[in-house]
Amino acid sequence: MIWPYPRVVAHRGAGTLAPENTLGAIRHGASLGFRGVEFDVMLAGDGTPLLIHDETLERTTDGKGAVAHMPYAEIAKFDAGRWLAERWSGERVPLFADAGCLCRELGVWANVEIKPAKGFEAQTGRAVAEMARELWRGADRPPVLSSFAPEALIAAKVAGPELPRGMLVGRVPADWKARMRELDCVAVHCDYRTLTQPLLEEIHASGYAVLVWTVNDPREAKKLLDWGIDCIVTDRLDLIAPHC
Repeated sequence: MIWPYPRVVAHRGAGTLAPENTLGAIRHGASLGFRGVEFDVMLAGDGTPLLIHDETLERTTDGKGAVAHMPYAEIAKFDAGRWLAERWSGERVPLFADAGCLCRELGVWANVEIKPAKGFEAQTGRAVAEMARELWRGADRPPVLSSFAPEALIAAKVAGPELPRGMLVGRVPADWKARMRELDCVAVHCDYRTLTQPLLEEIHASGYAVLVWTVNDPREAKKLLDWGIDCIVTDRLDLIAPHC
């Protein structure tokens, strides 16, 4: 495919410069000129889609417990910014609905990683796709839905067949062509350290795009972009320019 999205994307909102997966992070990344953002969506215990990476609350909030076992009304009480710096105190775990609306307001494209808690793969894929369809209805550039969980991608395909999907892997598997066909994805999303230029060219020749994560060295970013990589995700918004 011809990649119609930004080539440099802010990881979890604004990388290391703001508390991950928060509205403040999305705003901060956009303020630095980044027109693409990546974030993670999981379901709370009541089925509400929200932004968080871990299955538990401890690392990125002042709360405790499993995300999948707690209603969103409880999760929303916890601070999700102070862990990084006092200036971010008051940030909350946001709703996917609010993050999507903010992206559209700011003109920021989104790579939405479906991040299901274990055992909730299909349920999460379905819920994220259904909500994404509504949030980006009529948008020129809909989000790409990606996931490590094949079950989540299959459920997303059924719930929102028109939304593009990315197969998220650490290392591109030997049977990647069969998997891409099965999941009906438009792009391979992989760890940049496992990618070679010949493999990139092979994937491109088969009609797919390639996104790599998480590239934090400007020299590596330049090399990959020179290879013709479609998109890089980075934490270092202070070192890698949004318009490489």
